[in-house]
Parts: sequence; structure tokens; C-alpha cells
Amino acid sequence: MGDGVAASLWARARTWRDEDPDVDSRAELTRILDAHDEEALADRFGASLTFGTAGLRAEVGAGPNRMNRAVVRRASHGLATYVKQHGGKKVVVGFDARTKSDVFARDAAAVLSGAGLEVALMPRALPTPMLAFAVRGLGCDAGAMVTASHNPPRDNGFKVYLGDGRQIVPPADVEIASAMDSVTSLSDIPLAEGWQIVPESVIDAYVHEVAALVDPASPRDVHIVYPPIHGVGRDLFRAVLRRAGFPAPQLVREQAEPDPAFPTVPFPNPEEPGALDLALALAAQTRPDVVIAQDPDADRCAAAVEGRLLRGDEVGVVLASHVLRRDPRQHGTFATTIVSSSLLGKIAARNGLRYEETLTGFKWLSRVPDLRYAYEEALGYCAAPHLVGDKDGISTGLLLAELVATLKAEGRTLFDLLDDLALDYGLHAIDQLTIRTTDSAALVQRLRVQPPRSIGTRGVVSFEDLTAGAGGLPPTDGLRLRLDGDVRVVVRPSGTEPKLKCYLELVVPVEGSVAATRERAANELADLKRGLQTAIAQP
Repeated sequence: MGDGVAASLWARARTWRDEDPDVDSRAELTRILDAHDEEALADRFGASLTFGTAGLRAEVGAGPNRMNRAVVRRASHGLATYVKQHGGKKVVVGFDARTKSDVFARDAAAVLSGAGLEVALMPRALPTPMLAFAVRGLGCDAGAMVTASHNPPRDNGFKVYLGDGRQIVPPADVEIASAMDSVTSLSDIPLAEGWQIVPESVIDAYVHEVAALVDPASPRDVHIVYPPIHGVGRDLFRAVLRRAGFPAPQLVREQAEPDPAFPTVPFPNPEEPGALDLALALAAQTRPDVVIAQDPDADRCAAAVEGRLLRGDEVGVVLASHVLRRDPRQHGTFATTIVSSSLLGKIAARNGLRYEETLTGFKWLSRVPDLRYAYEEALGYCAAPHLVGDKDGISTGLLLAELVATLKAEGRTLFDLLDDLALDYGLHAIDQLTIRTTDSAALVQRLRVQPPRSIGTRGVVSFEDLTAGAGGLPPTDGLRLRLDGDVRVVVRPSGTEPKLKCYLELVVPVEGSVAATRERAANELADLKRGLQTAIAQP
């Protein structure tokens, strides 16, 4: 690092420290400065957080490349500027139970109030879907949610919704970021304490509306094991189940209380190995009909049956089947993302429904016109877009409870329903290869420059660079390959974590039993994963 650049970083760090409103991040910067730790300084000040797939997310710490009170105030100023420029007047702020979430939320409320906006602050830590519901329910022009969702324990974030209750997309994110970057000093941002607390009636309305999603005449006999994974979904989910007439779920006690340290899991994401070990151990003892889990802010939902965690695509298609069984009328659009299973499109086509694919993330899915049902493979589902314009783990959990209870009354399980779908549409075998790396974009670029001619034993039939846009989609950093034998592979950097994510789908007709076909497909997918890993690792 050149002397001029280094001197600039030192000066910027001192200025940042001196105006930082948080004693912890001030002390962190003082330690770094006193130790002359140039590497730590460059990590915090060599870049600034930018709005990604789900807003701002990063480790809690000091500097513009971390989540802290100074960054939240700047982001809130950006949001306030955007709202006022577009004629808005009212914003609602929510928060989960992560480290400093409540402090960050009050900072956001103070900045928004100081900008002359009418501000409503959630009364306590609540799920992200509750905030998305409140944006519409309170007639707000925007909403801000302090959460890092399923990210590692050290992270926090700042997620923005517009007045339609859906996440921001370009150009709103660019406009907010521009106003955020225009702040030269925190002292230039006025603060005020005139916000209101969101009334309990809004929370009650969410519980009532979600509970009303299920058929009053559908079965209610279902035993659920439920791990909140130290998040904020517990009370709202139990209230919804109770209002809808379902038995109380059996809590995984070790994970029942909100805890930002997430002491029982390596990562607080139901998809990650180990996250549901306690729930599955309890299920092995008590033999429930289903395990239903949500991530820490309860916008995602997972399900396990008979000791096996269902993939997001599996839950996605059985919920789609349930939606159609409940209301078979040919109306609305089914939607999923370019990395999710192609099975949803075939289900929609057979039932005379429109179907769309979007880029990854519910900020895109929620904007599909006349949306009836949407899901993404990363455990996000929206079966009530008229209530919440985003993924919602609470309503999903309720609908899963209804589906499992209905199947139970017929002497069947979710696995039987998945077998039915395989017989009707062909077996859609899916898998993922995830590579943890801070250099995911470079790996994608290398594949872009030197595309593989084959993966494993299968030749590459087509190769799409998604940065150029594909099928009318906006440009995104990723690649889509089609291989011999109805195989699709999508490779992209994660938008929320330091990962390279690869999605594989193999479609085969059922020959013999469904179980035997699944085993053959699983072996073929394993070979494909090994071949893909080799292709990615090649220099």
C-alpha cells in the first residue's frame, strides 16, 4: 500500500472514530490505530458496504465496511432522502434479536424522524415478514428491517422495503446508496425522537390474516417439532398456529430463546449442516409428523420428515401442489428463480397457469405480475402475496402444517406426494455444490473466459453468460449451462455470503420404482458434482 493511500486510510479512520456514536466500535478503532494494524484498517476502510441482494449485510464492527451505528445512520439518511424525493411521508422500522439490532433500529428511527418523516417503530424484536406486512398495513411509503436473516452470528444488516411492501430493486437501491454516500459527517444528519410505536393491533391483524389462509374444514391433527434456532419466529408462529386451531408445536428447548450468539449451531441457517441436529434428535425420540423450522428472522422455512431435511425445491413443489388442491382455478402466475427446479413450470403449464422465472431473490419474484405463488430453492416461499410481498416463513409453516395434517388423514406423507409428482412429471433430481470463498466472482470469471466443454461424462450443449441478460432477465453475475441428457447447471456468487453457489438439476423418467429411480439419479448427480468441482478447481 502506497504511503499516500495509507495516510488517507489513517486519517479517515481517525475521523470516523471521533464521530462514531458507539463506544464499542470506537474502542475497536482505537485498538487498531494504536497497534498500527494496517491490514485491519484496510479491511474496514478500503471499501464501503453496498446494497446487495438483501440490502446491507456485514459483520458488526467499526468502519464503512462493517455494520455499525454510523453506517446505519448513513443508510437511514439515504432512505429518508429517497422517500422525501418521491413524495413519501411515513416509514416503519423493525428489528430482530441480533447483536445491536434494537440499537440500530432506534438510530434508524431517529434519523428518519429527524428528516421530518412520520416513523413507526416495532414494539419488540419481530420477524421480517411482520415488518413487510406492516409496510402495507400502516400505509407506509417504505420500511427498514434491521436483520442479517440467516447469516453467521457476527453479522447484522439493513433491509429496505418500498411502499408496496416489496424489497428495493434498481434504481431505488442506487438512489438510496447515492444519498448515503453524500454524507460527509454524521453531525450533518439531524436526529429526533418523535417516532411512534407500532400498535399491537397491527401484529394481531397479521396473526388473524395468516391464520385465515387455511381451510376451516381441513384436518388439524399434526404433531410438529419446532426449532426457532434462537430467532424471533417462536411467538408469532405459535400464535398463528393457535389462532388457526392447530396443536402447539413441540419446541426444541435448547433453541427456543432468541440469542444473537446462536450457541447451538455453527450457522443459523436451516440449510447448513448441524443447524437442525437438535430438532432431528428430538424427532427421533418423539416421532412427530413433521419438523418445521424457520431461520432467525423467520422469513425462510424448512421441513424435515422421518429424519430427512427436504430440499427447498421439494418443499416448493409440494406447497405448489397444495395451493392448487386448495384452489384449482386457472388464475394467477406461478414463479420461481433461474436456479430453482424446472418442475414448477411444468406444474403450472399442466394446470393452465402462467409461469415466470426471475433472477435469484424475492425482490425479483415479488414483482411478477398477478403473482399467485412463488418460491426460491433457498427455503423462501410466498403463498400469500396479498398479505406479504416477500418470503414468509410463518405463513409457510402454517400451510405446511395443514398439508401434513391433510396427508396424514389420508394415511400419506410428504414423501408420498413427492413420489406422485415424480410419476406425473418425471423425477427432477436436484443438488447443490457450495464453495466457501471470498473470490467467488473471480472463479465465475475464469469459467466465463474458459468454459468447460464437458462436466464429468456429459458434454456441454449450451453455455449462457448471464451478465448479458438471458430470456428477458436483467443482467446478473452468473453462468447457465445445459448438458447432455436434460441436465442444467447454474453457477453464481452468493449475494449474501462469501460463497460460490452451483445448482444442478437432472430430469429423468421414472423407470421401475420411484425409489430406484431416485437412487440412480442421486448417483448421477454425485458424479456431476465431482466433475463440476474439478472444472472449477482447474487453473
